[in-house]
Amino acid sequence: MNKWFYIGAIGLALFEVLKVYFIMPLPGSQEMESIDLAYFLHTWRWAFRAGFAIMIAVGAHQAYTSRRWMTLGLLFACLVVGFIFNFKMAADKMFHQPGMLTLADSTSNSIPLHKLVLGIQLNDQARAYPIQLIAYHHQVRDTLGGKSIMVTYCSVCRSGRIFEPTVQGATETFRLVGMDHFNAMFEDQGTGSWWRQVSGEAIAGPLKGATLPEFSSGQYTLGQWLKRYPKSLVMQRDSAFNREYDDLDDYDFGVQRGGLTRTDTQSWKEKSWVVGIVNGDDNEVVDWNRLKRERVVNLELGGRPVVVALARDTLSFFAHERPDNTFFSIRNDTLIGEHRYTVWGEPIDDSIPPLKKIDAYQEFWHSWRTFHPELKGNPF
Repeated sequence: MNKWFYIGAIGLALFEVLKVYFIMPLPGSQEMESIDLAYFLHTWRWAFRAGFAIMIAVGAHQAYTSRRWMTLGLLFACLVVGFIFNFKMAADKMFHQPGMLTLADSTSNSIPLHKLVLGIQLNDQARAYPIQLIAYHHQVRDTLGGKSIMVTYCSVCRSGRIFEPTVQGATETFRLVGMDHFNAMFEDQGTGSWWRQVSGEAIAGPLKGATLPEFSSGQYTLGQWLKRYPKSLVMQRDSAFNREYDDLDDYDFGVQRGGLTRTDTQSWKEKSWVVGIVNGDDNEVVDWNRLKRERVVNLELGGRPVVVALARDTLSFFAHERPDNTFFSIRNDTLIGEHRYTVWGEPIDDSIPPLKKIDAYQEFWHSWRTFHPELKGNPF
């Protein structure tokens, strides 16, 4: 009978490891197509635990009688493994939400102007969320222009997105559950579905295939953002997480040295920066090194003329639809074609309409390539 104890103890410890292994950045885990298996283990976790616990109980007396210290050692090991993988390595135990979201105007803001922010303007209200802060929190909830918003960031993909956290017509609560292919995943409280950060798509659970509505946003230096939206409010530090924020102090500028968040300075490496744009089923990427050299790239995407521009600060980038047969150059922060525009697409001459903004995202190359397999053409 003591064999049931050993099978149950080893099985329970292995289960707790595997339940976390498939959804955390552990060796080999993120290269697998294992999301369905991970969701199955998560969904039936209490059934697995009960089954292994019954095995342990059935064989515990005989195992203890024959090998007392081995039995106690295995039980202790199960407790340690369970604690580590459920309370130390669980994503929502490692990354916490702000205790209170503090917003400041430009006169009381304490965030340096050269830092990067994810900016959004909605219904005549503007907000800026410093990447150094949201890269730790992964998600920040706020209300803007009368709408609930969910500001998300994955530091391993270098991807920022802002969604409306509405599921089946109701505002939903999400928790960080782990990652898949190195991209953060959130679990909604209502249905338990798992949602991918980079796309807002449910990839496992009852709502698999559904998507969260996305708001248009952009990545800029705070100084550039406040020039355009001087009345914008800016997210401030939560002092409870100063150590975590300080660990990400150089993340904005690509000098992080961790294996997951480092930057490759050469083009088209796993951790190289790219700017990605999407038009329907078509998408295109622009190499960040090329954009830094040229500062303006004219291209076509799905038959749509597009210009991608980089501001003088070499960090704020913009994408707009080009007028037909117009190719832009850039001088300082002015786009020069048939007419002149600011990098924001605003015309210098008020008699002409502004350029139409196109959503563009800065990501690591491995992220864009993974989540946009329909990428057309050869980016090299």
